[in-house]
Amino acid sequence: MKYRFIREHTGTFRYRVLKVSRTGYYRWLKRPVSQRRSQDEIIKEKILNIYNKSRKTYGSPRIQKQLGREGIHCSKKRVERLMREAGVQAIQKRKFKVTTDSRHNLPVAENILNREFTASSPNKRWVTDITYIPTEEGWLYLAAVMDLYSKRIAGYSMQKYLTRELVIEALQKAVTNRRPGRGLVIHSDRGSQYASSDYQQLLRQYGFICSMSRKGDCWDNSPMESFFKTLKTELVYHHRFKTRAEAKLEIFEYIEVFYNRFRLHSALGYETPEEFEKNYENLIKVA
Repeated sequence: MKYRFIREHTGTFRYRVLKVSRTGYYRWLKRPVSQRRSQDEIIKEKILNIYNKSRKTYGSPRIQKQLGREGIHCSKKRVERLMREAGVQAIQKRKFKVTTDSRHNLPVAENILNREFTASSPNKRWVTDITYIPTEEGWLYLAAVMDLYSKRIAGYSMQKYLTRELVIEALQKAVTNRRPGRGLVIHSDRGSQYASSDYQQLLRQYGFICSMSRKGDCWDNSPMESFFKTLKTELVYHHRFKTRAEAKLEIFEYIEVFYNRFRLHSALGYETPEEFEKNYENLIKVA
C-alpha cells in the first residue's frame, strides 16, 4: 500500500490512502500484530546486538549459531530475511596478496608439517608468519603465532621494523603464555627472519622442530594467511590509523578480546578458541 502523510500546521495528521477507505485504513492500523511477527521483532533485535558485538563481521551462518547459543533456534533463511529487513550484512572480503622475501642464502628447513593443519591437542603444532599494517606514520609489522589445535593466537609482536627480533619476540611471548614441551613443530615460511641463526638457535633451545614452506607456496602456511586475511578484512581495511600506537591498540583488542575469546570459528564447530581449549581441558580432567 502507498500512503501520503501531510502534516498540518496545527500538528495533526491527515491521511490520504490510495484506493483504501479512511475507515478501512484505521481498522487495519488497529489489528493486533501476529505472534510470528512479534517473534521476528525480538529476533531482529537479537540479531542487531550480535552483529554489533561481532564488529559488523558476522554473516547469517555465525549469527544463526550465536542465536542458538542464546536459546533462539531458527532457520538460516529466516535469519537472512531478518538481516535484510534490518539492513545489515557482513563486511565484504577483499583480495589479499601474500608476499614474503625468501631471497637469502641462509639454511632452510624441510616442510615437516606438510599441510597437516590439525592437531590432537594444544601445543603440538604451531604456525607463524608476518604481515604489515599501514598507518600514516608508515608500516607496522605484525608477527603472530597460532596453535593449530584451537586456532588461538598464542603470541604476537608488533614493531616498526621488519627484523628477526620481531619474530623472536612473538615466539617468546607464545612460549611464556603456553609453556609447550619439547618436540613441538613450529612452521613458518622461508623468510630471512625465520632462517636467521638467532631464531634457529631459540628453536633449538626450546627443543622445537622447525618446518618451513616450500619456496613461493603460500598454501603451505594457509592457516596464518587466513588469519591475516581475516584481521585485515574485519579490522584493518576499515580503519585509517594515524599512528602505529593507535594500530597496536586496535590490533591488541581484536586479537585478545575478539578473535581469541568471542569470534566463532567454523573450523571449530562454531566455538571460540578459548571455549575449544576449555572443552579439551574438561575432557582431560574427566579422563
